[in-house]
Amino acid sequence: MSIAVASIRPFSRLATPADAVRFFTPNWFAATMGTGILAIAPGQFPDLPLLFAAGTALWLFNVALFALFTALYATRWITHFSGAKRILAHSSMSMSLGCIPMGTATIINGAVLFGIPAFGTAIIPIAHGLWWLDAALALACGIGVPFMMFTRQSHSPHQMTAIWLLPIVAAEVTAASGALLLPHLGPADQLTITLLSYCLWACSVPLALGMLVVLVVRMIVHNLPEANMASSCWLALGPIATGALGMLLLAEHAPQCSKPMAQAPMQAPSAAQASSSPCCSGAIACGGWAWRA
Repeated sequence: MSIAVASIRPFSRLATPADAVRFFTPNWFAATMGTGILAIAPGQFPDLPLLFAAGTALWLFNVALFALFTALYATRWITHFSGAKRILAHSSMSMSLGCIPMGTATIINGAVLFGIPAFGTAIIPIAHGLWWLDAALALACGIGVPFMMFTRQSHSPHQMTAIWLLPIVAAEVTAASGALLLPHLGPADQLTITLLSYCLWACSVPLALGMLVVLVVRMIVHNLPEANMASSCWLALGPIATGALGMLLLAEHAPQCSKPMAQAPMQAPSAAQASSSPCCSGAIACGGWAWRA
């Protein structure tokens, strides 16, 4: 019994507690993704105070957890740079880099849902700044990780799993978060975030759906993945659900940013045309730019 307890004690498998920094990897950020999503779920019921309060507490815990993981991973890059950069050439662990921007997105969504009732509108500039950071991280993962897959990593069709989607899906998650922020921003910021959110959506969803097709072919030809990767099959729901959610949220909030344009001296043909034409054409163009990159 004492041996079993000792084996689950924190740091029991490490030579020193400092090795927690040395061996820290970005797949830990998946915990903040799950915790953040779980926190947002009860936030959909503001008429149930106890449930909403539980969601708020879970969101605050997720913020603390994300801050801890960020500090650990940043410290690893500073103190163990040569070991940290090797992850870029790792064919599996590098996919977990996409968990970082997606974990950030859950904090932004929680700031809109729980932060405004708890701290007032003063939290909006923080959420706005975090969104720009999240967008930069999502683009870096969505372009940088595939580039590493092309140039520095070794892959084969029978080794493909749904974790390949993690760095790709991050951009569409950020797009959905941008749509949630729109009602709380000024007109100029609304237009900028709307256009960028459409571009992020286009950089992610078409490529992710294409990868899903290849994943289905892989399972037909090579059967199901190994038992230790079986749970990754659920990741295929991400680009489908988040892509649909992002487009619905943008369609709901994007027309608001076209109202100032329609009231300008040079009238736009209509609010719908003012928002849909540049957004849709920009989204298609950004899909092409992502492929060329």
